[in-house]
Amino acid sequence: MSDNKIATPMMKQYFAIKEQHKDYLLFYRMGDFYEMFFDDAVKASAALDIALTKRGKDSGKDIPMCGVPVAAHDIYLQRLIRKGFKVAICEQMEDPAEAKKRGASSCVQREVIRIITPGTITEDSILDARKNNYLLVVCEGGQELGIAWVDVSTGEFATESIPAAFLGAAFSRLDASEVIVSDKMLANPRFYEDLNEVKDRLTVLANVKFSADNARKRLENMFEVQTLDAFGNFSKSEVTAAGVLIDYIELTQKGQMPRLQKPKQLIDGTVMEIDASSRRSLEIFASLSGERGSSLLYIMDKTVTGPGARLLAQQLASPLTDSEEINRRLDMVDFFLTNPDIRDKVRELLHASPDVERSLSRLSLRRGGPRDLSAVRDTLAKIPAFSALFYQNGTILPETLDKTLQMMGVHTHLVDLLERALGKDLPLFIRDGGFIAAGYNPELDELRTLRDESRRLIAGLQNKYSQETEVSSLKICHNNVLGYYVEVTAKHGQALLESEAKGKTTFIHRQTLANTARFTTVELSSLEEKIRGAAEKAVA
Repeated sequence: MSDNKIATPMMKQYFAIKEQHKDYLLFYRMGDFYEMFFDDAVKASAALDIALTKRGKDSGKDIPMCGVPVAAHDIYLQRLIRKGFKVAICEQMEDPAEAKKRGASSCVQREVIRIITPGTITEDSILDARKNNYLLVVCEGGQELGIAWVDVSTGEFATESIPAAFLGAAFSRLDASEVIVSDKMLANPRFYEDLNEVKDRLTVLANVKFSADNARKRLENMFEVQTLDAFGNFSKSEVTAAGVLIDYIELTQKGQMPRLQKPKQLIDGTVMEIDASSRRSLEIFASLSGERGSSLLYIMDKTVTGPGARLLAQQLASPLTDSEEINRRLDMVDFFLTNPDIRDKVRELLHASPDVERSLSRLSLRRGGPRDLSAVRDTLAKIPAFSALFYQNGTILPETLDKTLQMMGVHTHLVDLLERALGKDLPLFIRDGGFIAAGYNPELDELRTLRDESRRLIAGLQNKYSQETEVSSLKICHNNVLGYYVEVTAKHGQALLESEAKGKTTFIHRQTLANTARFTTVELSSLEEKIRGAAEKAVA
């Protein structure tokens, strides 16, 4: 790829954007397609098994090109991410019609709105609903390492300080989709073996980005606190790892931060560290032959929701060592074992509950859809039923369960708002429109009426004019030159011109042909203006 001086304005724009995103496949929006060029096109076409074509020339050579439809790009993203690629999404930031107003050679404004990496995915179509998708940062700090991890799709955020010897065990426990380290750490022979185990998941950043002071300020600003002490007694390397994590998320999300929980510090020794070899031998998540169907998780997992499955997997991956915490968990187990009726009803309620964790994350990133809003509504609407189920007949609850129920709170106002605002048959994407309920917004209702009932409105106006003028053959027609117009035979033209004198509608002459006369009215022009683009305005 070059910056050829004879390149078209569009390709010059492409070169400039690609220069800033060298390490990513650039999905460059052109109309209804994301196009890729040069080496990106060659790599993507091979990975996706799609046709490699060409577009123009650069330095006398054909420019390789391939593309995927915008409407189905999630499918292709899924395949690319699973093969280890990182993708930069470059969108059109204005209507092409606006660009044309600046001149025939003007280029539509474009910019990268998001970088998609294995650890920053939020789409359900790419994620495994029953497995966390962790992004992990490792930071050196003397004899110990600071690690921080987040699941961008759920907001879970945690840190831990571990002995360097436990790094491999931490990799195995968290099974992160993407691991971020500094170039300095990558060059340290001490970590060669452990980093080699996750080499296909590594993202290497310059060591200068691992600044403890900058990281602390970054975290304090993000959570709007003067100090991090209330969250935990973090080590310097933990704070650095957490700050680098926040910076990387902001970089990939182009300034849009997901809903992140306050960082939870995992105290060294509170969970059992199991090295990778022992973990494989225990067959917790897969058998020695790699099959999940005979693993401990597969046998135990009777959960009915994605969040429940993820929580169970976390607890199996990180066995507790604190006897008091173990007993609190056993109290919960005992309660549900001795109350089968409550257990069965809870499972029924949970079975109908959507994955609100991931819905909230997408909404916070402004990538949520109408169904994510309904997930919030439907989940919050079930809280009274949960409470009524447990707080009945003087049932004595375990302390942890009681606290959990109290934390759920009451959200009647929000549930009512979403119930009134959302329609019944919700589309997957916002761009499809039609998800706001009728009667919620008068202006939107008017636009929809114009969109859906324009023929009826025009027919009603035609009937009105026909009766006023007593011209039964009067019609309201449409063409691309005049738009909507009233048409009568030439002999009835005079009757329309005399209508105003009789205190009726004023007809304005537009055109006379051999056998017909055409008119418009203020009322018809006003209706036409409203009808024009009503569908687009309703979606907007």
